[in-house]
Amino acid sequence: MVDANRLTESWALVSAHGDQVPLRFYGRLFVAHPELRDLFPISMAAQRDRLVRALGLVVSQAAQLDTIVPFLHELGREHRRFAATPEHYAAIGEALLDTIADFLGDLWTPELAGDWVQAYRLVGRVMIEAAEAAAHTPAWWDAEVVAHEARTFDIAVLTIRPEAPFSYRAGQSMAVETALRPRLWRYFSPANAPRADGTIDLHVRRVPGGSVSSALVGQVGVGDRLRLGAAIGRDLTLGPGAGPGEGRDLLLIAGGTGLAPLKALVDQVATDGGPGRPVRLFVGARTVRELYDIDHLYSLADRHPWLTVIAAVSEADHHPYADGMVADIALLRSPDPLDHEIYVCGSKEMVDGTRARLHAAGCPPERVHHESFVGLTDGLGKPGGIDGISGIEGIDGGAAHLESER
Repeated sequence: MVDANRLTESWALVSAHGDQVPLRFYGRLFVAHPELRDLFPISMAAQRDRLVRALGLVVSQAAQLDTIVPFLHELGREHRRFAATPEHYAAIGEALLDTIADFLGDLWTPELAGDWVQAYRLVGRVMIEAAEAAAHTPAWWDAEVVAHEARTFDIAVLTIRPEAPFSYRAGQSMAVETALRPRLWRYFSPANAPRADGTIDLHVRRVPGGSVSSALVGQVGVGDRLRLGAAIGRDLTLGPGAGPGEGRDLLLIAGGTGLAPLKALVDQVATDGGPGRPVRLFVGARTVRELYDIDHLYSLADRHPWLTVIAAVSEADHHPYADGMVADIALLRSPDPLDHEIYVCGSKEMVDGTRARLHAAGCPPERVHHESFVGLTDGLGKPGGIDGISGIEGIDGGAAHLESER
């Protein structure tokens, strides 16, 4: 029986050593298994400590297996795009446990070592089984960029077309790789529900220091090719037809490019037959320039009487939009907001602030849907929600991804 407290307490002690932990881990891994170096990006600067933090968090919570199995299933399927094998799991596990032992010293008792070995084997087995069960589906999809539109100097809308059928639900995310940044995958959320022609719109913001987002915004063009990982995440999806809450009105609150998955939900409602499911979409930005998609959103509202679009600007004067934080505007301008099914997407700060305002207003937490920034991925990003960990790339994060920041 794994002692959950011993796992979490020991990982907290190791994590306190900061950057020394990933340095020791990668040193051990690449010395013992130099062939694994090619699985990682050329520059390890972007990798940093994501993998080590991810592994430690997941394994230290293995005692609560029932709660993390869906997450591990997604994680195992995601590993396939790196051609991960059971031997890779064993090598990474060996390096991880040796690293933990190094930092714990005399605290690394036989009992604690047994807990970590058992927990890692359990996590690895679930992930390997999930990967094997998904062997009939592609490990990745090749896609062509068929349109690239710069909306601002740091935001672009890309339209891509996967070469093979790509299945996803509105509100999910998928990892994206460009040949300009090999082996660096970052998560983005489609801004549309699945279309008959298979095309997907991506809203990409150039993140300072973000090599993938910078390439997608400033270097990738029409005709270039991308790779896509399988769609993941459940936090921001609607059920078929009526969706969660048996058809409650929808209140969508977006910050920045967090608009993308919520716009996809609007598209799904339209596809499912919007009348009877009113939708109120609030889009927040600091400046007018950051309302990069507002004209198209107003056009959607003109075509669909069940859709209301309200934009809010928090840090600018002399504009025609609502003045203030988007969460406050949403509460002020929504009839009976407590009776709505509420979806929130944006940066971690925006989501946390909006949730706090909704909670203070009395909104039931079970009706507030957002990508997860806590628990298994605390401080690391995805979600999905998932949102978003890979044993080779580490955790990125749909939304608060390091390179798809809302």
